[in-house]
Amino acid sequence: MSSITLSSLSWSTPDGHPVLSGLDLQFQRERTGIVGHNGVGKSTLLRLLAGELQPASGTVSITGSLAMLRQTVQVDVDETIADLFGVRAALALLRKAEAGMASAEEIGEADWTLEARIDEALAAIGLPLPADTLLATLSGGQRTRAALAGAMFAAPDFLLLDEPTNNLDRAGRAAIRELLHDWRGGAIVVSHDRELLEAMDVIVELTTLGAARYGGGWSAYRVRKDIEQAVAAAQLVDAEQRLDKVQRQAQAAIERQDRRDAGGYRKAARGDMPKILIGAMKRRAEETRGSAGKLAERQRGEAKDRLAAARAKVEIVDPLSVGLPPTGLVASRIVLELDRVTVGHVAGRPVIENLSLTMTGPERVAINGPNGSGKSTLLALVAGRITPWSGRVRTPVPFAFFDQRASLLDPSLSVADNFFALNPGATNNQCRAALARFRFRAEAADRIACTLSGGQMLRAGLACVLGAPQPPQLLILDEPGNHLDLDSLTAVETGLAAYDGALLVVSHDTAFLDAIGIERTVELGS
Repeated sequence: MSSITLSSLSWSTPDGHPVLSGLDLQFQRERTGIVGHNGVGKSTLLRLLAGELQPASGTVSITGSLAMLRQTVQVDVDETIADLFGVRAALALLRKAEAGMASAEEIGEADWTLEARIDEALAAIGLPLPADTLLATLSGGQRTRAALAGAMFAAPDFLLLDEPTNNLDRAGRAAIRELLHDWRGGAIVVSHDRELLEAMDVIVELTTLGAARYGGGWSAYRVRKDIEQAVAAAQLVDAEQRLDKVQRQAQAAIERQDRRDAGGYRKAARGDMPKILIGAMKRRAEETRGSAGKLAERQRGEAKDRLAAARAKVEIVDPLSVGLPPTGLVASRIVLELDRVTVGHVAGRPVIENLSLTMTGPERVAINGPNGSGKSTLLALVAGRITPWSGRVRTPVPFAFFDQRASLLDPSLSVADNFFALNPGATNNQCRAALARFRFRAEAADRIACTLSGGQMLRAGLACVLGAPQPPQLLILDEPGNHLDLDSLTAVETGLAAYDGALLVVSHDTAFLDAIGIERTVELGS
């Protein structure tokens, strides 16, 4: 029986920041969703399971085989879909045999069903492309689909999936859910996609307090989690009230004893009490005070223990608060003009052709379309990352481009130094205040960017862009919600809803688009 067991597992970043501590978990052949706040160690956990990282202490015991899909599929210029399936050599041998150039021994080794099985795997994920298709010609969403098909093609006992629906269009997300529904092995899925999490058999929540396991999908987890939080909060209030009551009772007892002692001392001072009785009275008073003190101390200790136990059940989460200064954008100001632009990545194969678009004032425009239709290409064109083959692009106002990987950040710099690099002239107070609104306070602001999780990296990028002393009048956002935990995503939605500049957004999250007040949608690939 295949299984994965974690015993007292701990891991810290190279700079000593603890991420996982004393983790005990077991995974069976079931679909398990991993949830938790950004930076709590979800992706780190998958990398520990895959053997890419070694634990600082504790053990990972695996019975069975693994295949892992990462958040981002990085590609070399000559890599093909066959590389994601691990069959480049086998496919080359098959081509050689088909061309009549293979030896008898090679013909015997050729897998004549290979190509048909690859085609079947790609079709199941909605990607009917040849296995020798260059990965560089595919969109991020298409590469994710191909990588998942390749992982499942190996038929492992466990699939490790890190945010598998990021970058995918609606059809792609539906295909992922369908594939996992039919999957008979184990699957460990890190995701913030509520629809995908709903299809899980088990939810494991990672928090700063450790790990907790919940049977069922997202809705069942949320119901139980809400109940647990309410009970924990009530226990915390009760423990605080008990400690306060014990301390008040102890103080009242001390005051009563003081009054009794004071009365006895006054009587003794009048000289109408034998010395032997005065001595006995003093001894009794000291004994009573000592016993009462010990009792009060024991009661205080018990109350403090109850309070500590209650606090240990409540996770302290620093809220994300996105407040943006005004941009000063005038309603009649043109912020973007595309005049019959055509662009692509391969000569003779345009991705966008003869497109015109004008945005005026604080408009909010979403770019929609299936994977490969050119959404990210269009945003890169607007941001000046690429130049059009023909036509004209004009952005006459200050703008900021925020892509899925927060590539505007220098990974070798701290979060604070990245803020200063992107906002020349900003004061230290402005920097720290802006970063604090995005939960980068004190030492967190000095963390090196490359040590951050995917969600923390995106949050840091948002802090540097949205927290500028003078925010840009046009924000260009490519899937800004990718990797953000749900609480952070809600806060970002609130901040963008209050932003008074123009927005040009690519997102497949319809709830996010509704929350930020999108007014117009431009369809690509239709």
